Amino acid sequence: MKSLKLQPTFLVELDVPPSELMTRVRTVMRNQAALDDVSEIASAGNCIDVKVPRQQQRFWSPHLNAHVSEHDAGSEIYCRFSPRPEVWTMVMAVYFVATFFICSCGIYGYVQWVMETQPWAFALIPIGLLMIAGLHLASLFGQKLSEDQMDHLRTRLEQVVKLAVS
Repeated sequence: MKSLKLQPTFLVELDVPPSELMTRVRTVMRNQAALDDVSEIASAGNCIDVKVPRQQQRFWSPHLNAHVSEHDAGSEIYCRFSPRPEVWTMVMAVYFVATFFICSCGIYGYVQWVMETQPWAFALIPIGLLMIAGLHLASLFGQKLSEDQMDHLRTRLEQVVKLAVS
């Protein structure tokens, strides 16, 4: 992965209709012997999930989710990397707590200001902003550490799609 975003994405366009593509992908997934890899891959509806095997997972191991939708010439696969669901839930909870803290300090500081007392609560707002910035930096650092696994998951998805389309 060249760019570091919170949830990197990429698109794959194919000239096969979505329903036919998903049928072919499921056929390839059932025939695991044709694949030289042991990554965990699953599908439901028009979604494909590719995960790092449990024994190789690290705290920041990625999860690749691909959504197949209709496109002009056939189908489009919108792929997004994110942390594993349990890690992503924790990240979102920390974002929520930091945002709540910022809003609470802002409201309390405003009340102090309106009541013409020292609005010291405004001084706490940077703590919440630092929490958010720290979490963002930690996620980018974790993403950099898992760059090899992201490349592996993308290659794995491309391999399955290639086998399904050929």
